[in-house]
Amino acid sequence: MIVRHIVLGSRALSRRAMLRRVGAAGCASALSACGGMATPGVIFDASDISITATVLVATNRKPVSGARAKPWFGAGRASTTFVRAKVTPPDGGRFSLAAVGLSDWRLDEVEQMAQFGDLFPPERSGRDLFIYVPGFNQTFEMVVLDAARLSDAIKFHGSTMVFSWPSKANLLDYGYDRESAMWSRDVLERVLEQAIVSSDIGRTHIVAHSVGTMLVLEASRELYARQPALSAERIGSVVFAAPDIDIDVFSSSVARIGPLASKITVITSRNDRALAISGLIAGGITRVGSAEKARLEGLGLRVVDASQEGWGIINHDLFLSDAKIQHVIRNAIEGHPMGT
Repeated sequence: MIVRHIVLGSRALSRRAMLRRVGAAGCASALSACGGMATPGVIFDASDISITATVLVATNRKPVSGARAKPWFGAGRASTTFVRAKVTPPDGGRFSLAAVGLSDWRLDEVEQMAQFGDLFPPERSGRDLFIYVPGFNQTFEMVVLDAARLSDAIKFHGSTMVFSWPSKANLLDYGYDRESAMWSRDVLERVLEQAIVSSDIGRTHIVAHSVGTMLVLEASRELYARQPALSAERIGSVVFAAPDIDIDVFSSSVARIGPLASKITVITSRNDRALAISGLIAGGITRVGSAEKARLEGLGLRVVDASQEGWGIINHDLFLSDAKIQHVIRNAIEGHPMGT
């Protein structure tokens, strides 16, 4: 969201990665401090992304120079492109600098695929799919690397995908980004439909952040209207982290997605400064990510109040920097009850 990037600027990736590692290290050294949000022992297994080093991508960004080199895809709007992004994990050796934020994931190259099904090699058949849908002010590279970081942090066992919608990655272009997100809802709906009808994919789990939650909710509403039984069966879990959505719009849309509502976990925070500014821009209407827990639970949703988590000024991207919130996401995907 908006004010996060005033503070982060060009150092967004390194600072965010450092926060994530510091938080994870603290939680690993004292699991008891993680309280009801954690499932004992789950942080010690390996993630698939650390082994495959590949992020699958569906994007409706316009390619730059044929997507042959960085930045690969820009802010323009285009038809859907599918790519396999090759990433390199942080150095994990004995004297690794990753633990102090001085080593990070790296995007090396992208390989374009002809269609959605080509993203999944035969040996990956039947695996669950994790789809990350980002928020405002993000480059193509940023969202790919955030997907890799999050998938690795929650130790996801399956394929990792990102839906990268057109963002100008500029602090002053919130209006353009929000409209681009809404323009992308039909594209995301088609991607989700291809995922749930595919015999090569198990269940599909979705994690969306900020403005991206609005996009996921709108796409899910349309998908459920056309594929009610299949979407209820094949969508595993949906996590909305710091949702930047008008509470009234959200409430009416949730009422239209039937059993999909029971799959939603909302991560809120009363001290999310970015959502506070977004609410002011929207005329004072409460954003879902800062709404009262009881009001959201009344809609049949699972709600985790993260107001006591994090130690930053903005507190808008705790899902990337706070180990306990990452455990919440993992527990949601695994179907465990969540503490607060």
